Amino acid sequence: MSSPLVVGIAGGTASGKTTVCRKIREALADCRVAFIDQDSYYRDLQDIPLEERRQVNFDHPDAFDTELLVRHLKELKQGRAIEKPVYDFITCSRQSGTVRVDPGDIILIEGILVLHMKEVREETEVKVYVDADDDLRILRRLTRDIKERGGDFDHVVNQYLRHVRPMHMGFVEPSKHHADIIVPHGGNNEIAIGMLVGALRARLAAPPVPRK
Repeated sequence: MSSPLVVGIAGGTASGKTTVCRKIREALADCRVAFIDQDSYYRDLQDIPLEERRQVNFDHPDAFDTELLVRHLKELKQGRAIEKPVYDFITCSRQSGTVRVDPGDIILIEGILVLHMKEVREETEVKVYVDADDDLRILRRLTRDIKERGGDFDHVVNQYLRHVRPMHMGFVEPSKHHADIIVPHGGNNEIAIGMLVGALRARLAAPPVPRK
């Protein structure tokens, strides 16, 4: 049994990473594709007051349960299903239920710090960075956090200035140099996504390289 192809997809907040993953999955519908998102692995903050949770820097590497994420990634690579956590972004805590993720021929792992975190990066064979203009990312982030995650305008803007932008400049943007492929213009770049899908198909079809 050959090992699955692990594809790490990183990029700034609201850059279009999820859209790129969705389009890859649609294009590879004839393959078994497992998907895990780094956002599901935020640390559970239910033991601290809600107001304190809202002040946590969710864009810093320490906000994630990276140990669990890597363990789950290794389980999938070994052909075993996992129970992925479900994170509630309104209460900043994990829900009691989980989502079963079955192993696949390809494993997609998506998140802002996937290429920054060495422990995660070393588990991937193909490294992708999704790039997008800062102004578009800001607008998308505002819209998402207000409409989908219960944030108010002032809090979301303050969070962006205090946490999101500094962490992007400090951790996310520099991780671009680890990428094998950069997808400019986010999830709307059909040509780049098509080329990426073609490259993944070629990797899947190639005979496995014997280990020394």
